[in-house]
Amino acid sequence: MERTNDSMLTEFVLVGLSAHPKLQTVFFVLVLWMYLMILLGNGVLISVIIYDSHLHTPMYFFLCNLSFLDICYTSSSVPLILDNFLRVRKRVSFSGCMVQMFLSFAMGATECVLLGMMALDRYIAICYPLRYPVIMSKNTYMPMAVGSWVTGLIDSVVQTSLAMQLPFCANNVINHFVCEILAILKLACADISINVISMAGSNLMVLVIPLLVISISYIFILTTILKIPSTEGKRKAFSTCSAHLTVVIIFYGTIFFMYAKPKSKSSVGANNQDITEVLISLFYGVMTPMLNPLIYSLRNKDVKAAVKNISKRKCVTSKQRFTLRMVLSTCRVR
Repeated sequence: MERTNDSMLTEFVLVGLSAHPKLQTVFFVLVLWMYLMILLGNGVLISVIIYDSHLHTPMYFFLCNLSFLDICYTSSSVPLILDNFLRVRKRVSFSGCMVQMFLSFAMGATECVLLGMMALDRYIAICYPLRYPVIMSKNTYMPMAVGSWVTGLIDSVVQTSLAMQLPFCANNVINHFVCEILAILKLACADISINVISMAGSNLMVLVIPLLVISISYIFILTTILKIPSTEGKRKAFSTCSAHLTVVIIFYGTIFFMYAKPKSKSSVGANNQDITEVLISLFYGVMTPMLNPLIYSLRNKDVKAAVKNISKRKCVTSKQRFTLRMVLSTCRVR
């Protein structure tokens, strides 16, 4: 444990996997590869949705926001994680730690709310298909997406501001890869009851309420699907929301496994690291954003068709350019 003086704290120390040095090199390569896949997969998905006019619908608009969120979320934390793997202990300034915590918290909170909005979109599409174009107009789905971002940003501003006001006079060692808010609150040497109450309100607003919206929406969706007489009709109806449901299960399942289980009150240090908790945290921060574009592309015929159309157009364009060059070169020779 590294002690600081009683004055203003200037830096934190991130422990990461320092208790498991042999794993650091392996995880550096693994996390770097996954981060590149996140940028590639989500970047391609965003490009396809923007490029193909057939995908300019509320569902794909929300999906485009989700992909952009995943890129922002991982970009706010993965560089710090990779740097942590290259050092025994990573030092990060107080202000840098707060900025990274703000961005990660904002993106995570926004994604929770956005998944709830996407569930409402699927509910209307399946339960009210004829009225869907009228209900989910641009004047409806645009404010829904903006509201998700604003909610996440405001929530993060509140939580980060409260955390910055706490005194940290005992130790500055964070038993984590990144500046995670719960790990930072453990280091405070003052009463954090206000922070706890605020976090409880935050959890209610961005975790519990969206999850209730998702659960109620899928109860009605399932009821509607069961009423469809044909098996093929049921399959098609369920396929439109299966990708979203898969993402929700992975996302919320990981969150509740991380934060709902009892935490040890032992002192913070490398020797007290729980390798399982560290790996679950890494899975939540990196693996989930990597899986999202795969889930939506592999289980979505429209996205597959759009990717094929774009590929064909590029091939045709390349052939046309090659033919034009051959013609021009022939003319020059003559």
